[in-house]
Amino acid sequence: MPVLYCIQANSLMARTNSQSKAATLHGSTAPANGSFLRSLGSRVRELRSRRGMTRKQVSQESDVSERHLAQLESGEGNISVVLLQRIAKSLNRPISDFFATQAEEPAEKRLIQRFLERLPEDRLKDVVSRLVRDFGHEEGMRRMRIALIGMRGAGKSTLGAKLAAETNQRFVELDSEIERETGMPLGEIFSLYGQAGFRAIEKRTLERVLKENERAVISVGGGVVSERETLDYLLSNCYTVWIKAQPEEHMSRVMAQGDFRPMAANDQAMEDLRRILEAREPLYRKADLCLDTSGTSVNESFAKLKTLLQENLQ
Repeated sequence: MPVLYCIQANSLMARTNSQSKAATLHGSTAPANGSFLRSLGSRVRELRSRRGMTRKQVSQESDVSERHLAQLESGEGNISVVLLQRIAKSLNRPISDFFATQAEEPAEKRLIQRFLERLPEDRLKDVVSRLVRDFGHEEGMRRMRIALIGMRGAGKSTLGAKLAAETNQRFVELDSEIERETGMPLGEIFSLYGQAGFRAIEKRTLERVLKENERAVISVGGGVVSERETLDYLLSNCYTVWIKAQPEEHMSRVMAQGDFRPMAANDQAMEDLRRILEAREPLYRKADLCLDTSGTSVNESFAKLKTLLQENLQ
């Protein structure tokens, strides 16, 4: 009987200790896990928005259900690494980008940013001039190519063609070059190769165009900013102008042109457009200049563009 009592007591103590450890484990890590999942979901949603992809599109390309994606982006889904890798591939991103934070920036970069934030605006041009002088030996070449970026319907093609004609330069519409190079319309390229394939073709075409043209005016597709390497390459080799407009004007201009691609045909079109603009705005702001065409005619916008370039390129 004493032996039986000892065994029962030991078993009870083991169960009690196990339950105690489990309670301690869940109690101490649940909040941390929740914070991590919310951060992960927010990052996935941000990268998806930058690429201009709907949840349905990501679901189709990654073979992950929309329900799982919704749970992930809301911070409620404890998704597997395999599925997360599929989502990263559909967004043409390494999976590590889902866990990147601003805190990972080098200390030197953060120090420079703080220094610039304290400078008065009238001193910033002097700083830029010195940086260009010391580190931008190809700045002169960069300024010979004007690249217009921004969402569809802002006026890039119209203003770019007028600027090229007036300055006697070649006008290049990158999307048209992509179609010419592949022998396929954009819609077919997306269907065959998906977002990732299209962005790879876009980068290759941009590199060719810049290699072939020392001077040009280039209209670039709005999604180019979603690829970090392509955007950095563009900013380093072209003087860029963000052509922007209010979401309502983007939509009305695109539809007036008879362009009924998925964005314009979606019941959630305006909501999606606002979301994409919000996600991409910090990237568009990396351009050298910004021109708002909202509420202005083509001639008025063109006059503003010429004035901006004359003031900043001299």
